[in-house]
Amino acid sequence: MIEADLILRSQQGDPDAWEELVRTHQEPVFRLAYLFLGDPDDAEDAAQETFIRAYQSLARFDLSRPFRPWVMSIVANQARNRLRSLKRYLSAAQRFFQTDPQSMFSTSNGAETRLDSTALWQTVKRLSLTDQQMIYLRYFLDMSESETAQALGIPAGTVKSRLHRALNRLRGLISTDFLEENEEAVHGP
Repeated sequence: MIEADLILRSQQGDPDAWEELVRTHQEPVFRLAYLFLGDPDDAEDAAQETFIRAYQSLARFDLSRPFRPWVMSIVANQARNRLRSLKRYLSAAQRFFQTDPQSMFSTSNGAETRLDSTALWQTVKRLSLTDQQMIYLRYFLDMSESETAQALGIPAGTVKSRLHRALNRLRGLISTDFLEENEEAVHGP
């Protein structure tokens, strides 16, 4: 079924159509949230909030525009808002730690963040958040430059230049890693 039809049916209150839209976009939405936040639970919360907000705003959605960049811009905003909240929390925790350092060690969290295991993704994760976003949206989600620009709320020309710089930095990391691995293989660690 054509996405515009699903959107129109969703706007008319068809829950099956909305469910299909969510199912189609939930993985890329989650992945972008995870890219921003680095925590699967926070990413899941941001993704859920994204779809709630998208549904609440669906009546105003312009059917002549693609859905994916629109929903990706919502998740990017949700994730940025969560990061701002987290930074405020960390700042308050830091102030508390400075006044009562021993209380910070009395409990342990025990939760560990799971990281993607592929070598490429690990290398991409070493880049700045801006570079990661560019590569993820353009190549992992296969969004066009204009869709990427719309999702991030920046001009298309900015996407092109940021993407070029991000790919150059990624190539540099890959070639450095390759040289280090070969050097270790030849000379030992």
